[in-house]
Amino acid sequence: MSEVSGSLPGRPGSHGEGERGDDVTRRERLLARAFVRLADTLAAEFDVVEFLHGLSVDSVEILRAQAASVMLADARGGLRLVASSEERMRVLELFETQSAQGPCLDAYGSGEAIQASAAECQSRWPEFGPRASEAGFQAVCAVPLRAHADVIGALNLFRGNDERFSDAEMEIARAMAQVATIALLQERALRERSMLTEQLQAALRSRVVIEQAKGMLAEHLSATVDEAFQLLNRYARDNNRKLTDVSRDVVDRKLSHEALAGRRGDEPAAIANAPDVSGPGAATAAASSKRRAGEKTAHGTEEKDGKRPGSQPPS
Repeated sequence: MSEVSGSLPGRPGSHGEGERGDDVTRRERLLARAFVRLADTLAAEFDVVEFLHGLSVDSVEILRAQAASVMLADARGGLRLVASSEERMRVLELFETQSAQGPCLDAYGSGEAIQASAAECQSRWPEFGPRASEAGFQAVCAVPLRAHADVIGALNLFRGNDERFSDAEMEIARAMAQVATIALLQERALRERSMLTEQLQAALRSRVVIEQAKGMLAEHLSATVDEAFQLLNRYARDNNRKLTDVSRDVVDRKLSHEALAGRRGDEPAAIANAPDVSGPGAATAAASSKRRAGEKTAHGTEEKDGKRPGSQPPS
């Protein structure tokens, strides 16, 4: 970034061309490290607050700002302070959100970078401007955290003098904000994908438990699988419990079949009159219940046609 002119504050004796070149080289090294850090969201213990605090500190050092902060949008679209380089920034940004005016809110709302002098702050944000001056800031800048159409927050930069941020510095600020945004969106996508995978696995495990419970009840209570499921579902609803939890209790023998079958008097006759039998056989429940259902259907069909089960037609 050799086009960035000027020296970093606090570096004595930077008057010669060689020393100015050293300052530029140092800034390039800082910028390179910052971009590497901003792009690294694959760490096992990624922490968004620490990540954005690093962005604030890097912005102060690279862009010759006196203070910096980062605000992110919450689920409702309101901005929340997440990281700041120093305490007075935290207080000022909280005031900005409470008064609903300031450079950060405008940059987030418009998706465009904004900077203003102390006088411009006073006229543009009559409540925020005086508070910024009282805090010792004379020039402010806000850059949206934006990637394409997604705007997720803003990076705020403040200076104690009235020197405006140069075009080169604004370009660097936009680049840092954009890389940070992409990194955050990527990390969010990875987290959501992982969460979706975990939710799918949990759903599959729950389905297996429910099927096991249905099979056990159908086998032990001489009922159909549908009747067993109705019994499980009704017990869970009446007791304000999750169907998966009730099913797991049935599978683990923590909830007796008698407690399920005897809770109400309007269960199917097969369930209401069945004893509480324990033992193996849950694995064949679905097949057994289908066989019984088929036998009942065949029996009813034969009686409807005037035939008795097993009888031969007259010759």
